[in-house]
Amino acid sequence: MIAALTAAQAMVAATARLRAAGVPDPARDARLLLAHAARIEASRVTLIAPEELAPDIAERYDTLVSLRAVRVPVSHLLGEREFYGRDFRVSRDVLDPRPETETLIEAALSEPFDYLLDLGVGSGCILITLLAERASAVGVGVDLSEAACLQASANAVLHNVQERVEIHQSDWFADVDGVFDLIVANPPYISSDGMRELSPEVREHEPRMALTDEGDGLGAYRIIAASAPDYLLPGGRILVEIGPTQGAAVSALFYAAGLADVRVIPDLDGRDRVVGARLPH
Repeated sequence: MIAALTAAQAMVAATARLRAAGVPDPARDARLLLAHAARIEASRVTLIAPEELAPDIAERYDTLVSLRAVRVPVSHLLGEREFYGRDFRVSRDVLDPRPETETLIEAALSEPFDYLLDLGVGSGCILITLLAERASAVGVGVDLSEAACLQASANAVLHNVQERVEIHQSDWFADVDGVFDLIVANPPYISSDGMRELSPEVREHEPRMALTDEGDGLGAYRIIAASAPDYLLPGGRILVEIGPTQGAAVSALFYAAGLADVRVIPDLDGRDRVVGARLPH
């Protein structure tokens, strides 16, 4: 009979297995997955390290490590991802919330807003975070994906903003009514050629239509820039996340659409991350 592994031994073995599979930061992932398998907080893994793993936990852990070794994202295995201090439910139907998107949140919160539109709502992390931070605001979120709309609606309930939000299917502005003092979007900005450079976690497990326009990466910005002035109140703002080489191109689209005060905002790593503009009064 094979002796049961302690939690520490299981983590060491899992780390080696993930490292051999080319997983970035394998020790961190081994720890997170063990906590999930044992149904404890990650901070408590050290406490169970000397203990033998119960068979059911060992089996769950082995399954999780096997999936991670074939590059299924940790967030999909855990079913959630933290964003701006809140946990959001995620799945392969939506783009994973990313830390750099918090740059857009900070820019949005730098001025007041009351009526918000999120184009391509995905998990709802942008829309819901902004509504949670601004208790007086109301918002609309749209996405071409029905599955994404359902995910965002679930996250709205999770964070208790469901009474102040409307989420429905729409191809960008096609089924949007009203005018807004803030429009936000994190559209697909990766070119078709750039898809080859993505990690397997992103390329194979996140929704392709949330990643690329199957063109030069600027297709969504052309649509958004052309229509945004019709949906903004005078003085209203638009903020879009961009790829780090797209600042000048997206700025030019916004200027051409008649928007003013166009600026490119860097993320914490100093890379261009958000383009903001305003509809003139």
